[in-house]
Amino acid sequence: MNLEQIAKLSGVSRSTASRVINNDPNVSDNARENVKRIVRLMNYVPNAAARGLAAGRTQVIGLVIPTGVSALFSDPYCSILIQSVSSACNAHNYSVMLWIAQPEYERRQIHQIVRSGAIDGAIIAPTLANDTLVQALLAGSLPFIVIGHYPANGRVNYVDADDILGAHEAVRHLLRMGRTRIATITGPQNTITGIDRLMGYMHALRECGLPVESDLIAAGGFSEGGGYIAMQQLLPHRPDAVFAANDIMAMGALRAIRDTGLRVPQDIAVVAFDDTPLAARAEPPLTTIHRPTHQVGNLAVETLIEMIEYPKSSPYRIMLPTELIIRSSCGAAFKEKLAC
Repeated sequence: MNLEQIAKLSGVSRSTASRVINNDPNVSDNARENVKRIVRLMNYVPNAAARGLAAGRTQVIGLVIPTGVSALFSDPYCSILIQSVSSACNAHNYSVMLWIAQPEYERRQIHQIVRSGAIDGAIIAPTLANDTLVQALLAGSLPFIVIGHYPANGRVNYVDADDILGAHEAVRHLLRMGRTRIATITGPQNTITGIDRLMGYMHALRECGLPVESDLIAAGGFSEGGGYIAMQQLLPHRPDAVFAANDIMAMGALRAIRDTGLRVPQDIAVVAFDDTPLAARAEPPLTTIHRPTHQVGNLAVETLIEMIEYPKSSPYRIMLPTELIIRSSCGAAFKEKLAC
């Protein structure tokens, strides 16, 4: 059944039938009852796509993840984020269109789709520093929100967890455990997440009067293989602890430490970031910084829908706290020592 057929069977005009279905009060009681009776009898369901087009909306949100396909399916953070965004969209009767924004030709395709009117708004997560896609969106009219604060432009709407403070707390915890040669395995330094977590590491060392040594910093690319290679590069410099900027790199670091015959945490303590399901299943279980990924995804969707339905000029800037989750990999079985 379509709207024209409902109107004909009800004995009213198409516009009257439309007003009844859309709960417009400017309809006579008799016409309203006739239309509702036919709707019930025919089990009529309005076409959501047609209604969206009539309202100038598609009820579709684009989720853009600037990463490769392999990373998308190997990193549990991405899976948790996609799940939280999808659940929040479904709860608000929106659908999700997912884009994986690498290599560069795929990013160009996203520009075309964003301009085509296929989506009502976009979520970009996580962000690259000075992202060309964000710059293009700023120049247009499509509502969008970034997961991760965006210091390059104060007009960008974002939802984020405090990665700098979280990394700072991870390193401070290792210092309280009496560790003094603390290495770090970093994420990509073209991402805001990677930059922030390295910054938190450096702040914590300097706060305690310890030098930031380049020999104790290695790039892991947010992958398990990268974490393994980075840990191999760090081991000759004899660290007594390592802060890995995500859980999956920490898994690679644990494997590299074991392969050299060293023990965690007796010889090298390990602390990570994100608190994905991998952390609790690691051997030994990982001490890690809990990032509220589900909450970040939900808030990103809810805020974006609010932007779509109730536009305002001032940007949304939401920053959520992180939490240190203490398990065995940091040596928590031993009494904490105050280093500074």
